[in-house]
Amino acid sequence: QVQLVESGGGLAQAGGSLRLSCAASGRTFSAYAMGWFRQAPGKEREIVAAISKIGGNTYYADSVKGRFTISRDNAKNTLYLQMNSLKPEDAAVYYCARYSFAYVTPSSDYARVDYWGKGTLVTVSS
Repeated sequence: QVQLVESGGGLAQAGGSLRLSCAASGRTFSAYAMGWFRQAPGKEREIVAAISKIGGNTYYADSVKGRFTISRDNAKNTLYLQMNSLKPEDAAVYYCARYSFAYVTPSSDYARVDYWGKGTLVTVSS
């Protein structure tokens, strides 16, 4: 069983930064692509970013391109999301996810999540 535990959420001012972390249990972290999703109140959960198993390829939603950076440290079984230039519309619960595939490609199905974390809340004040 894989457990994903997010941390790093909190309150930031618009224009500020936060860094989210996701600690993964188990020995299979480096074998799968990972991702970050978010869900704002009254909205559907959406993909924010994804990264291949060794970090070579990444995907970003248009709304966060140029502001957010996804990365991973396979030696530490940890996934990161650096969020800069935060906007009020970035406020949401952010979820860490492990995919059922290894590589991020233009045809990746970002809904193919095997495991979810419980989420960490990000609040952005204007």
